[in-house]
Amino acid sequence: MRMLHTMLRVGNLEESLKFYCDILGMKLLRQKDYPGGEFTLAFVGYGDESDHTVIELTYNWGVDNYDLGNGYGHIALGVDDIYGTCEKIKAKGGKVTREPGPMKHGSTVIAFVEDPNGYKIELIQLGTQGSSDNG
Repeated sequence: MRMLHTMLRVGNLEESLKFYCDILGMKLLRQKDYPGGEFTLAFVGYGDESDHTVIELTYNWGVDNYDLGNGYGHIALGVDDIYGTCEKIKAKGGKVTREPGPMKHGSTVIAFVEDPNGYKIELIQLGTQGSSDNG
């Protein structure tokens, strides 16, 4: 396994991109609107996602601010066998809160698990992040 990205919900995508890219020196790696779900994803980082951990900025259309308590989204881990990994997590007493399957409005195969504190960890089947999900 390796760390893929951390997701943060943002109230103003352009301001956030300016901060991460112009102020912190990251690059906008990809961005895509999902009209069916009324959200936009923008991935920023210091290097290509194939070998660097990045930040996913999620803008939910029409939401302009968040309390810090719900601004956290999830940490993502890339896995070779998402179905086997979820079974192993459950066998060890872990909580799978979303069974493996394609993401809504896309084709990437994902699952979610929850840590003891309620923080979400997204599992992503490596090799399923196709161009239909990337902007």
